[in-house]
Amino acid sequence: MLNFTVGPVMSSQEVLGIGAQQVPYFRTPEFSKVMLENEGLMNKFAKAPDGSRAVFITGSGTASMEAVVMNVFGGNDKVLIVDGGSFGHRFAQLCEIHQVPYETVVPEDGCSVTAEQLAEYDDMEFTGFLVNLDETSKGVLYDIDAISDFCNRNELFLVVDSISSFLCDEFDMEKLNVQVMITGSQKALACPPGISVIVLSPKAVERVYSRKVRSMYLDLKAALKNGERGQTPFTPAVGILLQINARLKQIEAGGGVDMAIVRTAAIAADFRRKIRYLPFEIVSKSLSNAVTPLHPLNVSAYDVFTCLKDEYGIWICPNGGEMADKVFRVGHIGCLTFEDNDRLIEAFGDMQRRNLL
Repeated sequence: MLNFTVGPVMSSQEVLGIGAQQVPYFRTPEFSKVMLENEGLMNKFAKAPDGSRAVFITGSGTASMEAVVMNVFGGNDKVLIVDGGSFGHRFAQLCEIHQVPYETVVPEDGCSVTAEQLAEYDDMEFTGFLVNLDETSKGVLYDIDAISDFCNRNELFLVVDSISSFLCDEFDMEKLNVQVMITGSQKALACPPGISVIVLSPKAVERVYSRKVRSMYLDLKAALKNGERGQTPFTPAVGILLQINARLKQIEAGGGVDMAIVRTAAIAADFRRKIRYLPFEIVSKSLSNAVTPLHPLNVSAYDVFTCLKDEYGIWICPNGGEMADKVFRVGHIGCLTFEDNDRLIEAFGDMQRRNLL
């Protein structure tokens, strides 16, 4: 199998090897050391301010999205949400469930939210801002600089879901004044799904400790307290956390977060150059390095996905709902190579010769 989805993605042999081992007991000094290393490297790669904390939730990215909404916002807040796709809309659903007052800003389809759009919400007594930075359902990367400027001048508490964009696109938590960043194990971390990570600035930590949360499992106070000794309050996905440790050390040995971004950008640029003569249209006007959304001009997008999967052993990302026949997505994260791009391009060429494109 060759995997061009945006999660789960291709893993290195080292990470795969750890997954094949027996899972060790975790209430030990050895596991605590691993977790403290994980936290330190996550804070480093997020470029978080001094005093930041990272917590590891055994649950998908949505679990951490919900944990953040519950732990840092409440009924006295009023948040603005970028609702440009299914993942951005999830923040609106979570605020609805947890009775956090909110409004949404909807960008033009295929485009980033603009500074001009945001300016319409100046001085409207918002207290927070929620954004899914790379809206992978549509392959759109939002303008984080414009968002940061808006939040700074309106003194908003900025929460960024960077689940798909972490390690793929430039991001500096301290410089952008981001208070919370969320990511997941199955994206550019290139590990199995099951762990999501929340990086909290000192201001966010203070806010978490000041709030009472009606939850046991997703109360971040417990996660922060246990994390001081390199532990989690409940049994975590131990094997995946060990895989994350190996992957973070791979990234560090390879030059750190900046080199990881350069590598992903090169893979994405190579793919986009090689598809120029194929009957596809790139539908996003604001691309992340993580994914390329493509509209096939002559056939159903879902049929392209099915053919690649069934006849070539290659996986791309289909879409659901009204976009199922219109757009598929090709990911550029995980342990992919330029040669892997060539194999996908060759498959597209063969499909074209067979009148399947």
